[in-house]
Amino acid sequence: MTGDVEDAARLAGVPDEFQRLWTPHRMAYIQAGPEPLREECPFCAAPAKSDADGLIVARGDFAYVLLNLFPYNSGHLLVCPYRHIATYDQATAEEVAEIGALTQRAMQVLRTVSRCDGFNIGMNQGAVAGAGVDGHLHQHIVPRWATDANFFPIIAKTKALPQLLEEVRTAVAAGWNA
Repeated sequence: MTGDVEDAARLAGVPDEFQRLWTPHRMAYIQAGPEPLREECPFCAAPAKSDADGLIVARGDFAYVLLNLFPYNSGHLLVCPYRHIATYDQATAEEVAEIGALTQRAMQVLRTVSRCDGFNIGMNQGAVAGAGVDGHLHQHIVPRWATDANFFPIIAKTKALPQLLEEVRTAVAAGWNA
């Protein structure tokens, strides 16, 4: 080739100034379109799937635990009642007790499996409060490490997740039953 144009075949492995953040698990969302979760409640649909397909870690009598499809950190879990209720005050005493027990167990498992240093735990109830799925109550359990903060979320609005969702689900589910 002549001039400034180079043969593309020679550039296949040549580094450039761009950094790449490989996120193959996100392809499912790209292919599904802009609002794939709006057709049906994902928290009502998940229990009908296999644990692997629903990203479910543990099932109780009144609530279950699954990985967040849009995690803040690796191991970001959600605890959901099976019933489709929007807010915590609509939960029965049995649901509240099991959500609490599952949250405690999730913390123990994440501490063992991922060696996290702390947690963010909370519920965003209603769209105005930041709930992505505001019609179905869910509690977030986000493991945190002293070293998990970096510039990606601030500068690039990007989270670097070192593990694929299925790898995390497998590890947490195995730890849950240990």
